[in-house]
Amino acid sequence: MIAYINGKIISKSSNSVIIENNGIGYEILIPLSTLYKLSDDNKNVSLYIYPLIKDDTLTLFGFYSLLEKRLFLMLISVSGIGPKLAVNILSGIGPEDLIKAIADKDVTRICKVPGIGKKMAQRIILELNDKSNKILNTEINRDNWDEFIARDALSALINLGYPENMAKKALKDAMSKIKVFNLEDLIRESLRIMAG
Repeated sequence: MIAYINGKIISKSSNSVIIENNGIGYEILIPLSTLYKLSDDNKNVSLYIYPLIKDDTLTLFGFYSLLEKRLFLMLISVSGIGPKLAVNILSGIGPEDLIKAIADKDVTRICKVPGIGKKMAQRIILELNDKSNKILNTEINRDNWDEFIARDALSALINLGYPENMAKKALKDAMSKIKVFNLEDLIRESLRIMAG
């Protein structure tokens, strides 16, 4: 069972990456939340893997963090959600936002994900509410929510090629301007600050 891979990025697209490990290139399907954290091609990367064997075909799904993989596994446990839709959900709403939306029973936020209707959003909340609360209470302390998001935003900016000091300063400015933010807002505002 493949659970983890480390290797050189050969190429990447909006929904997959090819990683070379010991002379073998593995195509791995990834959500946008993982893509944003990957560095340029020809750099080494490590991903947590979920292998799916169906009709004699092996499909690999990859995640930058264990949190993403845990959420993926939670999503595919919901009736009506397969691996590709779960990746789609993680692409449409970041891991932190998804946990918060489930915990807050925010049907409207989850419905903004392409392919998710009101009934499916309600099912996700109903089936995953207890699990998401456990994640909130163990992995992410609500008091440190902003810090958790800022760490992910900093990692994304560095992987986009910005120097760490410059990215940290932009993040600090962005956090002072946006009182309530999610990961995407923070990255977007930081990029705007560095471009201006």
